[in-house]
Amino acid sequence: MKKTFPIIGMHCASCKALIEDVVSDLAGVTSVGVNYATEKMTIEYDPQKVDISALKKSVASAGSYELVDNSYEETVKQESHEMTLDGDMRVKRYVMLKNTIFWLGIGSIPFAFIMIWMTTGMFLGLMMPEEVFGSLFFFHLMQFLIATPILFIGGKEIFQSAVSALKVKASNMDTLIALGTGMAWIYSTIVTFFPNTFAGVSGGTEVYFEAAVFIIFFIMLGRLLEMRAKGKASEAIKALLHLQAKEATVIRNKKEIIIPIDEVVVGDIIIIKPGQKLPVDGIVSIGSTSIDESMVTGESLPVEKNIGDAVIGATINTSGSFQYRATKVGADTLLSQIIQMVEDAQATEAPIQRLADKVASVFVPSVISIAFVAWIFWLFIAPQFGIISDSSALQFAIYIAITVLIIACPCALGLATPTAVMVGTGMAAARGILIKDAKALEIAHKIDTIVFDKTGTLTLGKPEVQTFEIESKYISLLYSIEKQSHHPLADAVVRHIKSTKFRVKPGMTIDKFKDISGKGVEGVIDGKKVVVGTGRFMKELKVEIPPNFDKLANKLREKAQTVSFIAVGDEVVGLIGIADSIKEDAIDVISKLKSRGIRTVMITGDNQKTAEVIGKHLGIDEVFAEVLPGEKAEKIRELQLNGQIVAMVGDGINDAPALATADIGIAMGTGTDVAIATGDIVLVKGTLEKVVESIDVSQKTLLVIKQNLFWAFGYNIIGIPVAAGILFPFFGILLSPIIASIAMAFSSVSVVGNSLRLRYLR
Repeated sequence: MKKTFPIIGMHCASCKALIEDVVSDLAGVTSVGVNYATEKMTIEYDPQKVDISALKKSVASAGSYELVDNSYEETVKQESHEMTLDGDMRVKRYVMLKNTIFWLGIGSIPFAFIMIWMTTGMFLGLMMPEEVFGSLFFFHLMQFLIATPILFIGGKEIFQSAVSALKVKASNMDTLIALGTGMAWIYSTIVTFFPNTFAGVSGGTEVYFEAAVFIIFFIMLGRLLEMRAKGKASEAIKALLHLQAKEATVIRNKKEIIIPIDEVVVGDIIIIKPGQKLPVDGIVSIGSTSIDESMVTGESLPVEKNIGDAVIGATINTSGSFQYRATKVGADTLLSQIIQMVEDAQATEAPIQRLADKVASVFVPSVISIAFVAWIFWLFIAPQFGIISDSSALQFAIYIAITVLIIACPCALGLATPTAVMVGTGMAAARGILIKDAKALEIAHKIDTIVFDKTGTLTLGKPEVQTFEIESKYISLLYSIEKQSHHPLADAVVRHIKSTKFRVKPGMTIDKFKDISGKGVEGVIDGKKVVVGTGRFMKELKVEIPPNFDKLANKLREKAQTVSFIAVGDEVVGLIGIADSIKEDAIDVISKLKSRGIRTVMITGDNQKTAEVIGKHLGIDEVFAEVLPGEKAEKIRELQLNGQIVAMVGDGINDAPALATADIGIAMGTGTDVAIATGDIVLVKGTLEKVVESIDVSQKTLLVIKQNLFWAFGYNIIGIPVAAGILFPFFGILLSPIIASIAMAFSSVSVVGNSLRLRYLR
């Protein structure tokens, strides 16, 4: 079983690694992945060996984390899309954190005054603190009494998390903070109550209570800002959740009644008035109207809807009143599927994140080692080289070790990719582009070859009969056998015969019917073998095509018509020329792709000559014609063997293998469920312009990810050595632990903020 659970209480990238390690040790767990930005754990496990309570216990053992059993959440999603359970808990946590920071801020005020007093007092001739308080002991005692509850009550979750990690022989970001602030508090407490302990040390009477207080305050403030920024990063999902209508007006027992949306069932007739939202998906049964579908397709212009047209839940009726029959409700509606796809994508991890994850997994132990080495250096080695005096060595060692522990931040590394993925996939969803996973988002900008299926992708997929050469006595045979097929060309023939005044003999029985993909259909009617299909199919069956039909077929192919022959027995008795209109935006999209250096290929089962005419008209670089459905995937593999990164764009069942084989499968949302399920990217509206937009979203998201990683790595690579005192021997510069805590807190916020820029990129 594969399932995703929200995790409450994560606040750093090492939390992710810690939870993964602990949960993966459970018997019955096949794989586990935690996304720090979305705060969700995706796990594959055997429910016979592992139950929810065991998972909860395991997650809790790793620290102050809570796994949310989202069975309730799933019910809510299926019904009314109200606030989810983990969403409620996050709001609660946000409010609690906000209250904690308020009291931490109040408690920090005295220390702010002390710092200002100490810094400006000597210049302004003010009394020193020890003179005001009567002695240095009482001044330090006052700081101890204020700082201790701030540290251990306000920073309670930090110390609890560090202890929990220690219990499972691991470490996390809280380990660094607890060590740094704990060291500052212990040293300051010893100085306060046993002042002679460090009497011979330069600065040995100094305390670091204010550093411990401000470190806790700024780190908690950073977490609040990060939580708020991460909330903005997931606004796309929230916006989708709130699109859904709450009620529906349905006809039951010949009466109009208003019911909650979760009570709508398939088959209900729903009444919609101008300005109303459609509650569920369905088919128009009475009336016509225009509907604004921009919220799910990204297309700004309203779409005309008539009887028989499909309508989408959560879209807005802009003009006339109409009625429609519900076909999909609850979790089956397009909106629900979009929400699920976007959430699934945001829970995945891009390949580019792997390096950051590897670094984060060893980050905390490495920083502790660096802090220890820095302690040793400043305590024992620096005095030997005259960098500092012996008497100030201990003060330097403590000061620098605290600063190193505090400035280090794996959180920025952990947030670099997932926050950008969250915003990027959310932005794409708002434009009608569903990106199913982070890998697809990352690879899309590398595409150098795009293969397009012809029918329904480059063309409208509604072929019409242009040429109809057949004797009237054979029309009933043709109609009967084509009616058995669901191929678009067969549908076109059936529509054409129905629209004419041809008389069709009813009730003809067909034996031995075969629908051979990519070739045609055959069967026996009234003892006569009837075949409709391509010239290639006729040759396979050894049916000779008369010269007059062959000549006509070549002329039609030059006009971009697809030709099917009709054979009765061993004789070709007719010919049909069918053409499908090219989509309006096809030529423009092909041109844009070529201007970006992307090679375009069209793949079709159509005749070579017909395909080349269409390809030339579109400006396609290469055409693969007369390709059977089973051969499409093989053609994709041939391109990949040449070192090309290939995207396949298709919409039919026969495109599914090729979509799965390509590096990126792009499914047209107007196509079949199989194609949509197989594609890595789904274009909801099915417009080709979205292919170009998908590449743009990928390029912009990857740029932001690289910026984030550059900042995250750069911050730590520069910050940690500076905190360790590397600049002091040359420039006399030391970094304050308080400044380090501010820098650490805001490093994560800056990464999330940079990701949020994606929302405004065009």
